Amino acid sequence: MEKYIQAVEKHGQLAKDAAAFLWKNPETGYREWKAQAYLTEKFRALGYELTEAGNIPGFYTDVDTGRPGPMVLVMGELDSLICESHPDADPATGAVHACGHCCQAAGLLGFAAALKEPGVLDGWCGKIRLMATPAEELIEVEYREQLRKQGVIKYFGGKVEFMYRGFMEGVDVAFMIHSAGRTFVNKGSNGCITKTVTFHGKAAHAGGAPNKGINALYAANQALSACNALRETFVDGDHIRFHPIITAGGDVVNAIPETVTMETYVRGATMESIAVNNRKINRAIAASAAALGCRVSISDRPGYSPRMHDRGMMEVAAEALAAAVGECGLESEGWGTGCSDLGDVSMVFPAVHPNMGGVVGTGHGNDYYIADPDLAVVGLAKGLMLMTHLLLKDDAKRAKEIKANFVPTFASLEEYFTFIDKLDMDKDAVVYNEDGTVTLDYQK
Repeated sequence: MEKYIQAVEKHGQLAKDAAAFLWKNPETGYREWKAQAYLTEKFRALGYELTEAGNIPGFYTDVDTGRPGPMVLVMGELDSLICESHPDADPATGAVHACGHCCQAAGLLGFAAALKEPGVLDGWCGKIRLMATPAEELIEVEYREQLRKQGVIKYFGGKVEFMYRGFMEGVDVAFMIHSAGRTFVNKGSNGCITKTVTFHGKAAHAGGAPNKGINALYAANQALSACNALRETFVDGDHIRFHPIITAGGDVVNAIPETVTMETYVRGATMESIAVNNRKINRAIAASAAALGCRVSISDRPGYSPRMHDRGMMEVAAEALAAAVGECGLESEGWGTGCSDLGDVSMVFPAVHPNMGGVVGTGHGNDYYIADPDLAVVGLAKGLMLMTHLLLKDDAKRAKEIKANFVPTFASLEEYFTFIDKLDMDKDAVVYNEDGTVTLDYQK
């Protein structure tokens, strides 16, 4: 594998420079236009013809080995998240790459450059699709909902949106490598539903006539208490997570809050467990609003599917990353409780999402930094290269075996989208009837 490692190392500075640029220019999902401009310029300078998403950031390009075989999709992510207290956060937006996506995008560029080196494609069969994807961090839901209503996007996650746009047609296996504090691959991670909940009360003078109002903030607080009381009903192996924030809690202190907005996810290890517990939470929210005479609207959107790593792809990742950087833990039963839209890819294609070390601090926290760019960026590019090598060498034997043995959760993209579209829900969850009774309507 030495020639592949050397090919990547030749372009190591290109990749590290890209990571440094992206770190200094963080952008959140569906806003990554600086990253888009920088990377498309670098890819075109290498001689690549790109297919750009157009009205959103992101692009892909295909590399043909000249010999028939499967298509391997290799991805990197463009977006940052928000952590205003991070010393390197953008002062205007609070955006910062405190999850290491700058390393992924830069590593993809380094891999792309290495693929242009003479002899690298020799002995490989099939095609490689290099794809820079937007909007993995599932944040700024209100903004994404606006884009959805405007028809710019249909789905909140960048990979899901790219799947919907047909950018993954013809793919046989897929992978990416994420930044982390150590190098390992596990079994997968949670999926989620996103929720926006709006409590509708009645404004009144908070000091002079509070009895004439209906306090939407109290209804929200009651709902949070009711949902918290459900936690002991969450089954341990389902890995349920519920972590709401209030994004609007009233306008002025001397008026009873009329409108309060809450955002949250309901995360879990399977779509079934997510659906079951989401119904419980919706019921608690609706009942809490009704108890105070409030109305409440609940908007559920498909978030990300559980990330189910293919066993064959896990073994390829462990072997390749160990060869690339000297070690890689294979945690066959390890499970993460975060979410990624790589999970949606894994519903249809054999996929894996290993982790590359080189960063320090708390993920999504204000002490997160790229401590070792040679590992986090160049090592990541080496991992991409060696995984591709293992999949496509020897007449693409490994890739063909993995595809042949794969049992997808959904047989096709169409079947997958039919399923997740059913998760979409907009409900006025409390109905006050003319006869004085109250109806709770909180599920689809």
